[in-house]
Amino acid sequence: MNKPLILVVEDDTAVSSLITTTLETQSYQYHTAKNGAAAILDAVTYHPDVILLDLGLPDMDGVEIIKKVRGWSNTPVIVVSARSEDRDKVEALDAGADDYLTKPFSVDELLARLRVALRRVRYDGQKTNQESSQYENGDLKIDYAAGCVYREGREIHLPPIEYRLLCLLAKNTGKVLTYNYILKEVWGNALPSDTPSLRVFMATLRKKIEPVPSEPRYIQTHIGIGYRMLRVSENS
Repeated sequence: MNKPLILVVEDDTAVSSLITTTLETQSYQYHTAKNGAAAILDAVTYHPDVILLDLGLPDMDGVEIIKKVRGWSNTPVIVVSARSEDRDKVEALDAGADDYLTKPFSVDELLARLRVALRRVRYDGQKTNQESSQYENGDLKIDYAAGCVYREGREIHLPPIEYRLLCLLAKNTGKVLTYNYILKEVWGNALPSDTPSLRVFMATLRKKIEPVPSEPRYIQTHIGIGYRMLRVSENS
């Protein structure tokens, strides 16, 4: 079986070397790019399984690269950047990034984020027509055709907003969704003043799908950013 191919977009030689050495220890294949133009060309040429992307590149901002890649590809993009402000994370995630890792980072955390992204790639690649009409994650099941949700085999009632929230998260399992993105997709707007309402709906949804709402298995909160649906095995 072919090893996953990772595109590393990083102009700092020391950081690039750290990442590629880490990938080598895990037997991943990789290509490196030091600027945005090379990154886009390599993404088109090599079709990587995951892109690790720095934002501060010499020729263009990494957010622009994300937007360009999203014009033709759903390849998972994990931002690895020294920019730690919430607004930078939100901008990258709204542009289409899947995850955001702040420098300095631990090797273990980098590999964990990479495994999550690769699980999503494998899961998407293994879907059949039947599976695409249903979603299963641990004890949670969604029957999209019937509009029904089950936990531990028992149907649970969700009002329309909660159902749309759950479906949006489920269809983007493994990807961090920002508050703005969720508000736009579920309510049709992205007003910051509506974020408290989103939190209320998310809290009630968790009470219904989480075995222990105070220790969520499925819906992970990224404080100040948004939410992500985890595969139950990822939560550990």
